[in-house]
Amino acid sequence: MLKTIQRNLLLCRIEVKRIVMYKKAEFLGRTHPSVVKSSHSLDTLLNKVQGICP
Repeated sequence: MLKTIQRNLLLCRIEVKRIVMYKKAEFLGRTHPSVVKSSHSLDTLLNKVQGICP
């Protein structure tokens, strides 16, 4: 049960981070440091969710 809640929370966080990153890239460009930082943060969340999911 706890893993399901954690996974769902991470998936929500991933979706929000992804939207924010896309919007930043749209306005600042894909290579802007803020976009790169968002991408790294998103990668971290994706790695976490892979550790929870089978």
